[in-house]
Amino acid sequence: MTARTATAPATTLPSMTAPSATAPAMTLPAAGGETDTRPASSGDSPWVVIVWNDPVNLMSYVTYVFQTLLGHPRSTAHKLMLDVHEKGRATVAGGARESMEIVVTQLHAAGLWATIAQDR
Repeated sequence: MTARTATAPATTLPSMTAPSATAPAMTLPAAGGETDTRPASSGDSPWVVIVWNDPVNLMSYVTYVFQTLLGHPRSTAHKLMLDVHEKGRATVAGGARESMEIVVTQLHAAGLWATIAQDR
């Protein structure tokens, strides 16, 4: 058997240049034709941490994490844990995006399912 090699026709791609440092930032319009005229910054509205129900962690452990990691009093931690258990989710913290990302990382390290979302 003879090995054949297929050669694809040579194609050239148009040259691409990096955007200019002075080019204005562009955003896409929102669905429905509405446009958001506010400047895009993380300080516009606060970010929240949402903890989701999972089939693994005990309710007492979730309450403990909310107390020790987030500093909630026992009664608040217990109420938030019940929200997670009964409603499937609870908003447990809010603030600047960077600090909420840290909280989510800490909750993940503790074994909880958590996400960050912009509070509107």
